[in-house]
Amino acid sequence: MAFESGVCVDRRGFLAGGLAGLSVAGALGPTRLLANTGHAASDVSCIFIWTQGGTSHHDTFDPKPQASDGVRGPLNAISTAVPGVFFTELCGRMARELGRYSLLRSWNPRNAGHGVADHWCMSGRNVNPTLVYPCVGSVVSHQHGFKSALPPFIQLGAHVDRTNNGGMPGILGLAHGPFEIHADANAEKFSVRDITPPLDMEMARIDRRRAVLARIDRLQRLADRQPTAFDALDEHYKTAFTMITAPETKRAFDIATEPAALRDDYGRTSFGQRLLLARRLVQSGVRFVTVSDPGWDHHTDCFNGLKGRMPAIDQAIPALLIDLEQQGLLDKTLVVWMTDFGRTPKINPAIGRDHWASAGFVVMAGAGVPGGLVLGETDAEGGLPKTHETFTENVVATIYHKLGLPLDLTVTAADGRPIRLIEGEPVREWI
Repeated sequence: MAFESGVCVDRRGFLAGGLAGLSVAGALGPTRLLANTGHAASDVSCIFIWTQGGTSHHDTFDPKPQASDGVRGPLNAISTAVPGVFFTELCGRMARELGRYSLLRSWNPRNAGHGVADHWCMSGRNVNPTLVYPCVGSVVSHQHGFKSALPPFIQLGAHVDRTNNGGMPGILGLAHGPFEIHADANAEKFSVRDITPPLDMEMARIDRRRAVLARIDRLQRLADRQPTAFDALDEHYKTAFTMITAPETKRAFDIATEPAALRDDYGRTSFGQRLLLARRLVQSGVRFVTVSDPGWDHHTDCFNGLKGRMPAIDQAIPALLIDLEQQGLLDKTLVVWMTDFGRTPKINPAIGRDHWASAGFVVMAGAGVPGGLVLGETDAEGGLPKTHETFTENVVATIYHKLGLPLDLTVTAADGRPIRLIEGEPVREWI
């Protein structure tokens, strides 16, 4: 018989592991339902888009058509909805819809390392060897709690680097980690493992398993020496049953009910359908959704690589903003697009761009962020911010502010230390 942290898990796991294909302690442990302990509520949700690897700012939103061949690259610059602002030809729809979002061109990542970027951009804190700062989604879960039967923090896609605990709850504990959904929302028969019961399993069968599980628990507790640990596990099971039986769960993930024309507008791609699913999740009460997309580390053949990846982004993000507005959700939904860092101004011998720690872009929209606003500029080669230099902590502090999280928020670590979660002021023009 196996033990974990002194708690016997085999008898409970044997029975509940077959519960609608659900491994509760493993899959739902991070989303254990906790009481809202009087924290201020916020109605603003967030869709956080993460293009993993480092999307090139030169070849998307900050072209340098007057620079030398070794800097500007082969992509043409095109006009946008804002006079005097140019994007590259890969961003046609983003250019036309610039009035719907704000663009920061003078972000200084101060970092050029994968893994470090995932942690820093999602938490607002550089990697610290003595403690792990929580990402914003986990802070939202900790401070605001559940809004519906669905977890407050969901990650769509598996494309977040965990080397330095990027996108994780850190000192807040696993109860506030993301519920990860790796299934392809663009699949013909999309279903979510560990949430959607198998098609041949009736709810009556689930109820019977729950009753048997309760009887086993009562017998085991008679000899149990760690009832607190079992209480924690019980919350996982309660959350699991609530999720798989609640009507909003089925509705939220039933993406096939969306009009075909709307799904086409987002694009029939993994990324496009993840964004549509993110809108459905926010609409169903999820407070924070991370949408991750891989394949942006273009050290070689950069321009063909971008031609393969950028069209899905260019189509889906404007579609999301239009859809949120039509659904009446844009004022209550913050949309943020970040990536690891920028890319080198000079094109390398492999026709690629390498990591660049000093310049990049951030896109932000919704929740009162003014559309059509382009903040800052870089120098003639796109290597350094020239005006309105903005750091990662400023971007994350803006997210905190929009989501109703205090900028001086302090939590207590397991060893009793008070830990302030974020330092830095929000971007004034965005608030």
